[in-house]
Amino acid sequence: MIVMFQRRTTMETTIADIENAAQILRLQKMAYQSEAELYQNYNIPPLTQTIAEIREKFDTQIFYKTVVENNILGSVRAYSDETSCFIGRLIVHPDIQGKGIGTRLMNAIEEHFSEAQRYELFTGTKSIANIRLYERLGYKPFKEMVVDKSLSLIFMEKAGNPFLR
Repeated sequence: MIVMFQRRTTMETTIADIENAAQILRLQKMAYQSEAELYQNYNIPPLTQTIAEIREKFDTQIFYKTVVENNILGSVRAYSDETSCFIGRLIVHPDIQGKGIGTRLMNAIEEHFSEAQRYELFTGTKSIANIRLYERLGYKPFKEMVVDKSLSLIFMEKAGNPFLR
């Protein structure tokens, strides 16, 4: 599916609900194909996650979605503890990556968790476009973890609200 934007197209970023789970999962599997190819591993969790598993995440995480004409074109999820917000699975439809939807979703999730003292996320070390996006948004690497011979993860963080410490 090629996604085209018209001048009058309305894009809305809001909290997703469990009824959006199937559409988010389809988009996730589409968006993570490039990551699987990059790492030559098609058994990564975003590609093997089931509908039951993603539905369970709605109990413990907040999901945001960006919608155009009733189609979810991007999503992100997060949860927090006493001090940190943990952000995961930022996804954008492959046909429109690089058009600002990822930034829009990240801003929405950070605003939702505006009380967090810090934000944390991770991506693969070979995922240069992801790393660049996160760095543009103020995230800095703080640790690396080797998963196996073909995959290392880079953990990144960003300071949140310093007045809540």
